[in-house]
Amino acid sequence: RLWLDGPNMMMGYMSADRPGELQPLEGWHDTGDIVSIDREGFITIRGRAKRFAKIAGEMVSLGAVEMLVQSLWPEERHAAVAVPDKRRGERIVLVTTADDANAEELRQFGKKAGAAELMVPNDIIKVEDIPVLGSGKTDYVSARKLAIDRLGLGVAA
Repeated sequence: RLWLDGPNMMMGYMSADRPGELQPLEGWHDTGDIVSIDREGFITIRGRAKRFAKIAGEMVSLGAVEMLVQSLWPEERHAAVAVPDKRRGERIVLVTTADDANAEELRQFGKKAGAAELMVPNDIIKVEDIPVLGSGKTDYVSARKLAIDRLGLGVAA
């Protein structure tokens, strides 16, 4: 997650449930962005921490899934999306530029990393490019639609 502090940052947010108290404490601001830092120190925004899939009643952070996948295939781009699942409500699909990505390798890596089984996508869709918005951020709506189309789920809701 990306946390920021500096002289150009606002003092904080006022909270309705805590009048007169600024959030965040001690000046650090949680942007809610999931990021990676390359060897040269450049920061790339990978997604948002508030994106979740609800699988059999369990909430799974799609940002955390992307961080796990990024650790395994750091040179590639990835988007974790939630698609409908008749049995469990939703399931996670990985859309990735990693040509060599495979579910078994990801499952083993997740197990070694101590990730919950629900965090590891069984479905992997390989693409040349991850859809992006004009801002350069991942276009999760398009990535989800792509996953639904490729898996033949026939719904885009």
